[in-house]
Amino acid sequence: MKAALMMEPGKISIVEREMPKIKDNEVLVKIEYVGLCGSDLHYYEHGRIGDFVVEKPIVLGHEAAGEVVEVGKNVTTLQQGDLVALEPGITCGKCEFCKTGKYNLCPNVEFLATPPYDGAFVEYIAYPEDMCFKLPKGMDTIEGALIEPLAVGFHAANQAKAQIGDSAVVLGAGCIGLVTLMSLLARGIKEVYVTDLIELRLQKAEEIGAKKVFNPKKSNVIEEIMNLTDNQGVDIVIETAGSETTARQTVDLVKRGGSIVLVGMAADPVFKYDFGKLQAKEAVLDTVFRYRNIYPAAIKAVGEKTIDVKQIVTDVFGFSEIEKAFDYAIRNKSDTVKIVIDMNK
Repeated sequence: MKAALMMEPGKISIVEREMPKIKDNEVLVKIEYVGLCGSDLHYYEHGRIGDFVVEKPIVLGHEAAGEVVEVGKNVTTLQQGDLVALEPGITCGKCEFCKTGKYNLCPNVEFLATPPYDGAFVEYIAYPEDMCFKLPKGMDTIEGALIEPLAVGFHAANQAKAQIGDSAVVLGAGCIGLVTLMSLLARGIKEVYVTDLIELRLQKAEEIGAKKVFNPKKSNVIEEIMNLTDNQGVDIVIETAGSETTARQTVDLVKRGGSIVLVGMAADPVFKYDFGKLQAKEAVLDTVFRYRNIYPAAIKAVGEKTIDVKQIVTDVFGFSEIEKAFDYAIRNKSDTVKIVIDMNK
Protein backbone atom coordinates (compact mmCIF):
# COMPACT_ATOMS: atom_id res chain seq x y z
CA MET A 1 0.00 0.00 0.00
CA LYS A 2 0.96 3.66 -0.30
CA ALA A 3 1.71 5.94 2.66
CA ALA A 4 2.58 9.64 2.84
CA LEU A 5 5.74 9.81 4.92
CA MET A 6 7.06 13.11 6.23
CA MET A 7 10.79 12.53 5.81
CA GLU A 8 11.66 15.83 7.49
CA PRO A 9 9.87 19.14 8.05
CA GLY A 10 8.69 20.47 4.69
CA LYS A 11 9.16 17.20 2.78
CA ILE A 12 6.58 14.45 2.25
CA SER A 13 7.17 11.41 0.05
CA ILE A 14 4.66 8.79 -1.10
CA VAL A 15 6.25 5.46 -0.18
CA GLU A 16 5.32 1.80 -0.42
CA ARG A 17 4.56 -0.09 2.80
CA GLU A 18 3.36 -3.56 3.61
CA MET A 19 -0.36 -3.99 4.11
CA PRO A 20 -1.18 -4.04 7.84
CA LYS A 21 -2.35 -7.30 9.37
CA ILE A 22 -5.31 -7.07 11.70
CA LYS A 23 -5.55 -8.54 15.18
CA ASP A 24 -8.61 -10.44 16.40
CA ASN A 25 -10.22 -7.27 17.81
CA GLU A 26 -9.35 -5.04 14.87
CA VAL A 27 -10.75 -4.13 11.47
CA LEU A 28 -8.91 -3.18 8.30
CA VAL A 29 -10.13 0.19 7.04
CA LYS A 30 -9.55 1.55 3.55
CA ILE A 31 -9.06 5.22 4.27
CA GLU A 32 -11.16 7.48 2.02
CA TYR A 33 -10.84 10.98 3.48
CA VAL A 34 -8.53 12.64 5.99
CA GLY A 35 -8.81 16.20 7.26
CA LEU A 36 -5.71 18.36 7.35
CA CYS A 37 -5.38 19.58 10.94
CA GLY A 38 -3.46 22.51 12.38
CA SER A 39 -1.28 20.06 14.30
CA ASP A 40 -0.32 18.31 11.03
CA LEU A 41 0.69 21.67 9.59
CA HIS A 42 2.69 22.53 12.69
CA TYR A 43 4.66 19.27 12.52
CA TYR A 44 5.21 19.80 8.78
CA GLU A 45 6.39 23.38 9.21
CA HIS A 46 8.29 23.22 12.51
CA GLY A 47 8.87 19.54 13.31
CA ARG A 48 7.43 19.83 16.79
CA ILE A 49 4.53 20.94 18.97
CA GLY A 50 5.69 21.74 22.49
CA ASP A 51 7.25 18.60 23.95
CA PHE A 52 6.18 16.43 20.99
CA VAL A 53 9.16 16.37 18.63
CA VAL A 54 9.42 14.57 15.29
CA GLU A 55 12.68 12.64 15.56
CA LYS A 56 12.20 10.22 12.66
CA PRO A 57 10.03 10.02 9.52
CA ILE A 58 6.34 9.99 10.42
CA VAL A 59 2.94 9.60 8.75
CA LEU A 60 0.70 12.54 9.65
CA GLY A 61 -3.11 12.80 9.67
CA HIS A 62 -5.60 11.89 12.39
CA GLU A 63 -9.02 13.09 11.14
CA ALA A 64 -9.95 9.97 9.21
CA ALA A 65 -12.83 7.91 7.85
CA GLY A 66 -13.16 5.04 5.42
CA GLU A 67 -14.64 1.66 4.59
CA VAL A 68 -14.19 -1.58 6.53
CA VAL A 69 -12.71 -4.19 4.17
CA GLU A 70 -11.79 -6.93 6.65
CA VAL A 71 -12.76 -7.82 10.23
CA GLY A 72 -10.96 -9.74 12.96
CA LYS A 73 -12.47 -12.95 14.28
CA ASN A 74 -13.61 -11.34 17.57
CA VAL A 75 -15.26 -8.32 15.95
CA THR A 76 -19.05 -8.28 16.42
CA THR A 77 -20.28 -4.71 15.77
CA LEU A 78 -18.80 -4.06 12.33
CA GLN A 79 -18.77 -5.88 9.03
CA GLN A 80 -17.21 -5.59 5.62
CA GLY A 81 -18.63 -2.61 3.73
CA ASP A 82 -19.42 -0.48 6.78
CA LEU A 83 -18.34 3.16 6.62
CA VAL A 84 -16.62 4.30 9.80
CA ALA A 85 -15.06 7.33 11.46
CA LEU A 86 -11.88 6.64 13.41
CA GLU A 87 -11.43 8.16 16.85
CA PRO A 88 -7.67 8.70 16.76
CA GLY A 89 -6.60 7.96 20.35
CA ILE A 90 -6.02 4.38 21.45
CA THR A 91 -5.97 4.51 25.25
CA CYS A 92 -4.70 1.98 27.79
CA GLY A 93 -8.04 1.30 29.48
CA LYS A 94 -6.30 0.65 32.78
CA CYS A 95 -5.25 3.99 34.24
CA GLU A 96 -7.23 6.17 36.64
CA PHE A 97 -8.42 8.42 33.83
CA CYS A 98 -9.60 5.62 31.55
CA LYS A 99 -11.43 3.92 34.41
CA THR A 100 -13.25 7.11 35.39
CA GLY A 101 -14.33 7.87 31.82
CA LYS A 102 -11.86 10.72 31.24
CA TYR A 103 -9.84 8.70 28.76
CA ASN A 104 -8.75 11.81 26.85
CA LEU A 105 -6.36 12.38 29.77
CA CYS A 106 -4.79 8.90 29.54
CA PRO A 107 -1.01 9.37 29.84
CA ASN A 108 -0.41 6.21 27.80
CA VAL A 109 -2.55 7.11 24.79
CA GLU A 110 -1.33 6.19 21.32
CA PHE A 111 -2.68 9.11 19.31
CA LEU A 112 -2.50 9.01 15.53
CA ALA A 113 0.12 11.32 14.03
CA THR A 114 1.58 12.30 17.39
CA PRO A 115 5.25 11.28 17.64
CA PRO A 116 6.24 8.49 17.73
CA TYR A 117 2.95 7.12 16.34
CA ASP A 118 2.09 7.15 12.65
CA GLY A 119 -1.16 8.63 11.42
CA ALA A 120 -3.81 8.06 8.77
CA PHE A 121 -2.36 9.37 5.51
CA VAL A 122 -2.19 5.76 4.34
CA GLU A 123 -4.32 3.64 2.03
CA TYR A 124 -5.18 1.10 4.73
CA ILE A 125 -5.03 1.03 8.52
CA ALA A 126 -5.62 -1.73 11.07
CA TYR A 127 -7.65 -0.26 13.91
CA PRO A 128 -9.45 -1.42 17.09
CA GLU A 129 -13.14 -2.16 16.62
CA ASP A 130 -14.17 -0.06 19.63
CA MET A 131 -12.54 3.08 18.22
CA CYS A 132 -14.25 2.77 14.83
CA PHE A 133 -17.72 4.34 14.76
CA LYS A 134 -20.19 3.24 12.10
CA LEU A 135 -21.71 5.99 9.99
CA PRO A 136 -25.47 5.91 9.36
CA LYS A 137 -26.99 5.64 5.89
CA GLY A 138 -26.83 8.91 4.03
CA MET A 139 -23.65 10.06 5.75
CA ASP A 140 -20.42 9.99 3.75
CA THR A 141 -16.79 9.65 4.74
CA ILE A 142 -15.97 13.34 4.19
CA GLU A 143 -18.40 14.02 7.02
CA GLY A 144 -16.91 11.06 8.89
CA ALA A 145 -13.43 12.58 8.72
CA LEU A 146 -14.78 15.86 10.09
CA ILE A 147 -16.26 14.21 13.18
CA GLU A 148 -12.86 14.52 14.88
CA PRO A 149 -12.72 18.34 14.91
CA LEU A 150 -16.48 18.51 15.53
CA ALA A 151 -15.94 16.43 18.68
CA VAL A 152 -13.67 19.18 20.00
CA GLY A 153 -16.46 21.72 19.49
CA PHE A 154 -18.93 19.43 21.26
CA HIS A 155 -16.53 19.02 24.18
CA ALA A 156 -16.09 22.81 24.44
CA ALA A 157 -19.87 23.28 24.58
CA ASN A 158 -20.10 20.52 27.19
CA GLN A 159 -17.42 22.13 29.33
CA ALA A 160 -19.30 25.44 29.16
CA LYS A 161 -22.57 23.69 30.11
CA ALA A 162 -24.15 25.58 27.21
CA GLN A 163 -27.94 25.72 27.17
CA ILE A 164 -30.82 27.50 25.46
CA GLY A 165 -30.98 31.17 26.42
CA ASP A 166 -27.24 31.62 26.85
CA SER A 167 -25.20 34.17 24.96
CA ALA A 168 -21.71 33.35 23.74
CA VAL A 169 -18.56 34.65 22.09
CA VAL A 170 -16.24 32.38 20.11
CA LEU A 171 -12.78 33.89 19.75
CA GLY A 172 -11.25 32.54 16.56
CA ALA A 173 -13.07 31.29 13.46
CA GLY A 174 -10.69 28.65 12.19
CA CYS A 175 -11.85 25.05 11.92
CA ILE A 176 -12.24 24.58 15.69
CA GLY A 177 -13.91 27.94 16.17
CA LEU A 178 -16.45 27.13 13.46
CA VAL A 179 -17.29 23.66 14.78
CA THR A 180 -17.66 25.22 18.23
CA LEU A 181 -20.10 27.70 16.71
CA MET A 182 -21.98 24.77 15.15
CA SER A 183 -22.08 22.97 18.49
CA LEU A 184 -23.48 25.99 20.32
CA LEU A 185 -26.11 26.61 17.66
CA ALA A 186 -27.14 22.95 17.78
CA ARG A 187 -27.83 23.42 21.50
CA GLY A 188 -30.28 26.18 20.69
CA ILE A 189 -28.04 29.13 21.50
CA LYS A 190 -28.97 31.87 19.05
CA GLU A 191 -26.81 34.73 20.35
CA VAL A 192 -23.31 33.69 19.30
CA TYR A 193 -20.73 36.30 18.32
CA VAL A 194 -17.52 35.33 16.52
CA THR A 195 -14.19 37.12 16.09
CA ASP A 196 -11.25 36.54 13.75
CA LEU A 197 -8.61 38.46 11.81
CA ILE A 198 -9.34 36.67 8.52
CA GLU A 199 -12.37 37.78 6.51
CA LEU A 200 -13.00 34.40 4.83
CA ARG A 201 -13.39 32.78 8.24
CA LEU A 202 -15.81 35.48 9.36
CA GLN A 203 -17.84 34.94 6.19
CA LYS A 204 -18.03 31.23 7.02
CA ALA A 205 -19.16 32.05 10.55
CA GLU A 206 -21.96 34.23 9.16
CA GLU A 207 -23.02 31.48 6.74
CA ILE A 208 -23.16 28.97 9.60
CA GLY A 209 -25.32 31.27 11.73
CA ALA A 210 -23.28 33.62 13.93
CA LYS A 211 -25.43 36.52 15.11
CA LYS A 212 -22.62 38.97 14.42
CA VAL A 213 -18.92 38.78 13.54
CA PHE A 214 -16.04 41.09 14.36
CA ASN A 215 -12.59 41.65 12.95
CA PRO A 216 -10.32 43.06 15.71
CA LYS A 217 -8.38 44.95 13.05
CA LYS A 218 -11.52 46.97 12.29
CA SER A 219 -13.29 47.28 15.63
CA ASN A 220 -12.80 47.03 19.38
CA VAL A 221 -14.26 43.60 20.18
CA ILE A 222 -14.72 44.23 23.90
CA GLU A 223 -16.55 47.53 23.34
CA GLU A 224 -18.74 46.00 20.64
CA ILE A 225 -19.76 43.03 22.77
CA MET A 226 -20.44 45.22 25.79
CA ASN A 227 -22.66 47.51 23.69
CA LEU A 228 -24.63 44.49 22.49
CA THR A 229 -25.09 43.04 25.99
CA ASP A 230 -26.02 46.15 27.98
CA ASN A 231 -22.49 46.23 29.36
CA GLN A 232 -22.99 42.82 31.01
CA GLY A 233 -20.85 40.57 28.83
CA VAL A 234 -21.84 37.09 27.61
CA ASP A 235 -22.62 33.92 29.50
CA ILE A 236 -19.98 31.87 27.66
CA VAL A 237 -16.62 32.82 26.17
CA ILE A 238 -14.78 30.11 24.22
CA GLU A 239 -11.23 30.86 23.10
CA THR A 240 -10.16 28.76 20.09
CA ALA A 241 -7.43 30.89 18.48
CA GLY A 242 -4.59 29.92 20.81
CA SER A 243 -3.55 33.58 21.02
CA GLU A 244 -2.26 35.40 24.08
CA THR A 245 -4.35 38.43 23.13
CA THR A 246 -7.64 36.53 22.87
CA ALA A 247 -6.89 34.53 26.01
CA ARG A 248 -6.61 37.79 27.94
CA GLN A 249 -9.84 39.10 26.40
CA THR A 250 -11.89 36.23 27.83
CA VAL A 251 -12.11 37.73 31.30
CA ASP A 252 -13.25 41.10 29.92
CA LEU A 253 -15.97 39.54 27.78
CA VAL A 254 -17.49 37.10 30.26
CA LYS A 255 -20.55 38.01 32.30
CA ARG A 256 -20.57 37.82 36.10
CA GLY A 257 -21.05 34.19 37.02
CA GLY A 258 -20.35 33.16 33.42
CA SER A 259 -18.10 30.50 31.93
CA ILE A 260 -14.77 30.71 30.07
CA VAL A 261 -13.44 27.72 28.14
CA LEU A 262 -9.91 27.67 26.74
CA VAL A 263 -9.62 25.44 23.67
CA GLY A 264 -6.79 26.94 21.63
CA MET A 265 -3.28 26.21 22.89
CA ALA A 266 -1.05 29.27 22.96
CA ALA A 267 2.50 28.60 21.78
CA ASP A 268 3.92 30.37 24.83
CA PRO A 269 2.67 30.93 28.40
CA VAL A 270 0.02 33.64 28.73
CA PHE A 271 1.17 36.39 31.09
CA LYS A 272 -0.77 39.20 32.77
CA TYR A 273 -4.07 37.33 32.82
CA ASP A 274 -6.42 39.27 35.11
CA PHE A 275 -7.33 36.67 37.71
CA GLY A 276 -8.53 39.42 40.04
CA LYS A 277 -11.24 40.40 37.54
CA LEU A 278 -12.06 36.71 37.03
CA GLN A 279 -12.56 36.26 40.78
CA ALA A 280 -14.60 39.45 41.12
CA LYS A 281 -16.96 38.05 38.48
CA GLU A 282 -16.87 34.57 40.06
CA ALA A 283 -16.64 33.24 36.53
CA VAL A 284 -15.66 29.63 35.87
CA LEU A 285 -12.45 29.00 33.94
CA ASP A 286 -12.34 25.62 32.20
CA THR A 287 -10.18 23.96 29.56
CA VAL A 288 -10.42 21.45 26.73
CA PHE A 289 -7.98 18.69 25.78
CA ARG A 290 -9.29 16.77 22.80
CA TYR A 291 -12.66 15.12 23.76
CA ARG A 292 -14.19 12.06 25.33
CA ASN A 293 -17.33 9.95 24.82
CA ILE A 294 -18.55 12.26 22.07
CA TYR A 295 -18.25 10.50 18.69
CA PRO A 296 -21.70 8.81 18.79
CA ALA A 297 -23.50 12.11 19.55
CA ALA A 298 -21.51 14.04 16.95
CA ILE A 299 -22.18 11.40 14.28
CA LYS A 300 -25.88 11.42 15.14
CA ALA A 301 -26.04 15.22 14.84
CA VAL A 302 -24.44 15.13 11.40
CA GLY A 303 -26.38 12.07 10.24
CA GLU A 304 -29.69 13.67 11.23
CA LYS A 305 -28.70 16.91 9.43
CA THR A 306 -28.74 18.92 12.67
CA ILE A 307 -25.21 20.02 11.78
CA ASP A 308 -23.85 20.51 8.25
CA VAL A 309 -20.20 19.95 9.03
CA LYS A 310 -19.20 20.14 5.36
CA GLN A 311 -19.72 23.90 5.55
CA ILE A 312 -16.22 24.32 6.95
CA VAL A 313 -14.51 22.64 3.95
CA THR A 314 -12.94 25.11 1.52
CA ASP A 315 -10.53 22.87 -0.41
CA VAL A 316 -10.12 19.21 -1.40
CA PHE A 317 -6.79 17.80 -2.59
CA GLY A 318 -5.98 14.31 -3.84
CA PHE A 319 -3.64 11.96 -1.97
CA SER A 320 -1.10 12.33 -4.79
CA GLU A 321 -1.08 16.11 -4.13
CA ILE A 322 -0.57 15.88 -0.38
CA GLU A 323 2.66 17.88 -0.17
CA LYS A 324 1.04 20.54 -2.36
CA ALA A 325 -1.91 20.60 0.05
CA PHE A 326 0.36 21.22 3.05
CA ASP A 327 2.26 23.98 1.26
CA TYR A 328 -0.96 25.59 0.08
CA ALA A 329 -2.41 25.60 3.61
CA ILE A 330 0.69 27.27 5.04
CA ARG A 331 1.03 29.88 2.29
CA ASN A 332 -2.64 30.71 1.88
CA LYS A 333 -4.00 30.98 5.41
CA SER A 334 -6.28 33.85 4.43
CA ASP A 335 -7.87 31.85 1.60
CA THR A 336 -8.66 28.54 3.25
CA VAL A 337 -10.43 27.23 6.34
CA LYS A 338 -10.43 23.45 6.12
CA ILE A 339 -8.60 21.22 3.67
CA VAL A 340 -9.61 17.60 3.20
CA ILE A 341 -7.51 14.96 1.45
CA ASP A 342 -9.31 12.57 -0.93
CA MET A 343 -7.30 9.39 -0.46
CA ASN A 344 -8.67 7.83 -3.66
CA LYS A 345 -7.08 10.43 -5.93
